[in-house]
Amino acid sequence: MTRFEGKVALVTGAASGVGRATARQLVSEGASVYGVDVNGVGLAATASELGAAFVAGVHDIRSRDACHGAVAAASSALGGLDVVANVAGVARSHHVTDVTEDEWRLMMGVNLDGMFWITQAAIPHLLERAGNVVNVASNAGLMGQAYTVPYCASKGAVVNMTRALAMEYVKTDIRFNVVAPGGMMTELTENYHLPPDVDFDLMAPYIGFRGMAEPDTAASAICWVASAEAERCNGAIISVDGGLTAG
Repeated sequence: MTRFEGKVALVTGAASGVGRATARQLVSEGASVYGVDVNGVGLAATASELGAAFVAGVHDIRSRDACHGAVAAASSALGGLDVVANVAGVARSHHVTDVTEDEWRLMMGVNLDGMFWITQAAIPHLLERAGNVVNVASNAGLMGQAYTVPYCASKGAVVNMTRALAMEYVKTDIRFNVVAPGGMMTELTENYHLPPDVDFDLMAPYIGFRGMAEPDTAASAICWVASAEAERCNGAIISVDGGLTAG
């Protein structure tokens, strides 16, 4: 497929997991991709895999200035901007009474602030080219989960922020949508640790019945939503969670 021939995409979280898988699929379908991450080593590995169509940019998206700089660098390096895939995210598990201010700010900074500032900076470029934004939330943005209160708060905010963006720009050609995966087999989940004394009865409702998915599953959904095939999707929440939030 060449759904993105001649298109330019910015992908956050491109050093690993769903972000790298999304960058890979976009490049395979003809896009030039500016990949953003704080992990320079991981970005270099993505760049080595994807070649000249991928340009790496090390930026800490918790900062407004860094996000605006990333968008400016992407547009300058690749000649414009058509797609933003806000994939970068962090997850932690705590008893709510144990959450520190630094842990709260990390979660909000990466999962929410970065999406907002990247999107804010990208909108003028996207207006020029009828582009679109795909924000990656989670099943945790659609349901309450014990031991992940900050994560749920950040992902729930992503969902409604995206709906609000869709309404503010509904009279233009820009689209804003959410892909909400369930559990993915990524570095994020491999390094995920629960408190030692959790009540697993409280976790049962969000474990699901179909196991963990590979990053390419979410990447395929992101790329479909970002493509012209999904031109009527605006303000949509696309769940890719094996039915976890259906019941």
